[in-house]
Amino acid sequence: MKTILITGGTGSWGQELTRQLLKQDNIKEIRIYSRGELAQVNMARKLNNSKIKFIIGDIFNYTRLNNAMKNVDIIYHLAALKHVPVCEDNQEECINTNILGVQNVIESSINNNINLVVDVSTDKACNPFNTYGASKSIGEKLIIQANMRTSNTKFVCIRAGNVIGSNGSIIPFFIEKAKNKKPLPITSYDMTRYLMTIPDAIKLVLKSGNNAQGGEIFVTRMPAANILDLAATIWKFYNDDEITDEDCNKYFPEVGIRPGEKLHEMLVSEHEALYTVEDNDYRIILPMNGSLDSKYKDFIKMTDLQYTSNDKLMSPKEIKEMLIESGFLK
Repeated sequence: MKTILITGGTGSWGQELTRQLLKQDNIKEIRIYSRGELAQVNMARKLNNSKIKFIIGDIFNYTRLNNAMKNVDIIYHLAALKHVPVCEDNQEECINTNILGVQNVIESSINNNINLVVDVSTDKACNPFNTYGASKSIGEKLIIQANMRTSNTKFVCIRAGNVIGSNGSIIPFFIEKAKNKKPLPITSYDMTRYLMTIPDAIKLVLKSGNNAQGGEIFVTRMPAANILDLAATIWKFYNDDEITDEDCNKYFPEVGIRPGEKLHEMLVSEHEALYTVEDNDYRIILPMNGSLDSKYKDFIKMTDLQYTSNDKLMSPKEIKEMLIESGFLK
């Protein structure tokens, strides 16, 4: 029977991860470690399961975190400051949480002989341009390097793009605007983003953790969309207005890219591609020191020079089907 600790577990990812873990027969306890009292109360009422234990704490507090890890088998590290503009305006807190907090997770995990630590990262960590991306990139490197310090704990990363419907995501915002016939602001008509449903993302998190040797960055395969196509698809679902090219700025005003934002996101850089192999569900970035090369010698080498959100875009029809299947358009 396994005891699981999820840092930042009250968010969209954490709640779905908890739901999927509760379906497994070998789960003894799931500890939700976060600093939001109200979020914990709401999650407890929603899931109402005696296997879930809630712990108030900050990952910046090493003593509290270390105590929370007693007798834990697996850690899913989700806690982070995640919004690009917020991190740009609060860089010190971003560093405290996304870098120093990760180091606390590593030290506590080694101290408690945790079996597996899975760090959930982001496409922003690849070839970073903003404070959030840079902090998550350093966090990834700390996690991967931790494998050199112990043979008792496996440390791995999962790198994913935008998950539709997660807290603060653009799709619920667009839907609310469209339902009220209000313009949908677009940062740039050329902007593209990866999109994935939360349940599918969590399935890959669990599968990656189960298959990990220690030292990998698992990169989820995700479809991508043009943000203007996404906005137009949502608008047309709720409204009958015929939109011409001349009307585009009326319905979808272009407001400009915010500080730190990229036009296109990247999941594997040109430098990482040299160390990347492929599976059906994900691409796997191996450590540059070659420590896992023999374990993955039968895998196919990545042939693309990089993996970016404008490589191949979903059509408006495909976007609509994804949003309907995931329950957002109804």
